[in-house]
Amino acid sequence: MNGQWCWLDQAGGISVLHLGGEWRLANLDEIEPALEGLPMPSAPARIDGSGLTAMDTAGALALLSSLAARQVDPGQRALTNFDARHARIVELVRERLPREPAQPRRKPSTWIAALGREVWQLGAHVLGFVAFLGRTLAELGETALHPSRLRIRELAAQFEHVCLYAIPVVALVTFLIGIVVAYLLGLQAEQYGANIFVVDGVAIGMTREFSPILVATIIAGRSGAAFTAQIGTMILTEEVDAIRTLGLSPMRVLVIPRLLAIMLALPLLVFLGDVMGILGAMVVANSMLDITPTTFLDRLHSALPVKHVWIGLAKAPVFAAVIAIIGCRMGMTVSRDTRSIGINTTSTVVQSIVAVILLDAFFAIFFQELGL
Repeated sequence: MNGQWCWLDQAGGISVLHLGGEWRLANLDEIEPALEGLPMPSAPARIDGSGLTAMDTAGALALLSSLAARQVDPGQRALTNFDARHARIVELVRERLPREPAQPRRKPSTWIAALGREVWQLGAHVLGFVAFLGRTLAELGETALHPSRLRIRELAAQFEHVCLYAIPVVALVTFLIGIVVAYLLGLQAEQYGANIFVVDGVAIGMTREFSPILVATIIAGRSGAAFTAQIGTMILTEEVDAIRTLGLSPMRVLVIPRLLAIMLALPLLVFLGDVMGILGAMVVANSMLDITPTTFLDRLHSALPVKHVWIGLAKAPVFAAVIAIIGCRMGMTVSRDTRSIGINTTSTVVQSIVAVILLDAFFAIFFQELGL
């Protein structure tokens, strides 16, 4: 083509967009760059088609799309000197363009408005969990009144996954933590000749605080996330809808077995964590502090009141219930897309760990007030 595809000029103070050549599909590779490179300081009031020799719907769409991309309303621009056939094509394409309603300009939100939105969302989130907790307690009550409704096989399967398969990682982590805590305490105790008191610190710390919170954190990342992913996938594949269609309660089929399994498993895993943590401390005491295993166990019996063990074990079912409710609830709220499963699974881990830490702080204050 020898001429220009498009150019702007001023006629009587009015901006006019001139078109020329064959505006066809075959020439779009040249037409579109020409439109993009066209300086358009102000919206053209008219579009002049006197230079057009041919036009099809692809050329008309390129013209109107370019104007729309520059915030120029194609419907408000007059067509002048167009061949009747070309004008009909442009009008036809213009009528088919999607018409988006003008969005009102939103004022920039202040920090107070942003804070208000966050507080509102947090309140709605908490209310959602309270409602889910109420439904769970109601279903637990029904199960207590009618034990035959409890799905024993599902409970056993969930207990196997939550407890038995978690033993290696719980044992390893708590054993290593016992080593680390004993090593750090030993470095300080050696300076004052108080090596034997390392047994007191490790024993009380592991049984009362470290083991419950460590095991709960491991289970939150392992089983809590698994609950969300499993139930979320079932929602995605419409298995939960199938359960409802069969006249069964998803709470009874999916939530109650997982809740009971984790509440049974966590105290056992915490006790395992107590044993492994103390065993790790015993290894360090023997090699670093010259405290033999026999001396270590004798000191353990006299320095570790059984109340500390019971306090640590008493926290476990509460931590477990919170993890299960968060995991199952986030699974139930998964939307019908795979991205939502990942988002809710990550959210489950974060919420569970935060909830466990807050509950542990509450228990610490509560038992301190009781003198325990």
